[in-house]
Amino acid sequence: MNLTSRIGDLLSNIDRRIVFGLVLLSVVFPLLAKFPLPVVVSPESQALFDRVERIPDGSKIMLTFDYYPSTLAETEPMSIAALKHCWRKNLKIVTLSTVGLGGPNIADRVMATLAEQFGKKYGVDYVNLGYKANYQAVLLGLGKSFRSIYPTDFYGTPLDSLPLMQEIDSYGDLQFIYIVSDNGIVDYWVGLVNAQYNIEMGAGVTAVMAPKFYAYVRAHQLVGLLGGMKGASEYEHLVGAEALATSGMGAQSLVHLTIIGFIIIGNVAFFLGRRKR
Repeated sequence: MNLTSRIGDLLSNIDRRIVFGLVLLSVVFPLLAKFPLPVVVSPESQALFDRVERIPDGSKIMLTFDYYPSTLAETEPMSIAALKHCWRKNLKIVTLSTVGLGGPNIADRVMATLAEQFGKKYGVDYVNLGYKANYQAVLLGLGKSFRSIYPTDFYGTPLDSLPLMQEIDSYGDLQFIYIVSDNGIVDYWVGLVNAQYNIEMGAGVTAVMAPKFYAYVRAHQLVGLLGGMKGASEYEHLVGAEALATSGMGAQSLVHLTIIGFIIIGNVAFFLGRRKR
């Protein structure tokens, strides 16, 4: 058996446990070692960051949690980075979710955790409106009166008893809407709210959805867009708070390189095997 044949046989018979082990290491090592990667910020991420930067300190905005628990790896880092950015500017935040399964609870957990870090008080600095069914009617109704759709907040507290909500009753009282979503609700925010009430908005969406919504950025119906974990890591970088998405991008990139390496090995083994025959 010549050297070429021996190499082909060796590559063709790599133990699957070695493959699984290397993939596992590719995931774990960057997460534990905080594997650094250079961050190249896309124009869409930069535009969204810059627009939030221009909002006057103390203004009122809306941040949505329109996503299911199954996409937390991509969407939650966007929400966290957005909250950090907004609260560094002392923006007042109203949040809601058009997703009944998990959305309001995710908002409750994320906002309560960060509120403690930033010294923000519920009812004064932020309010969680929760979920209401029939999102098209909800989005349209909020343009007339928040109270007509949400007489109480997520916890059952009347809106009129919350200091922040005494200053807000329609989209006209908000400076900006920041959507974080894993579904097609962005279409309705743009079509029903931006088109009719002319309020500026930006969005963060999962990677698989991002290509569709770049068209809205080009049409100036979204001021900017975050696409998937990469977009979240870019926003973390801009905010100066590298966290889950930044470390996740390191793991994702190394896993991709590992898989590409095994694909190359497989092809080399295949062609060496053909020469042997």
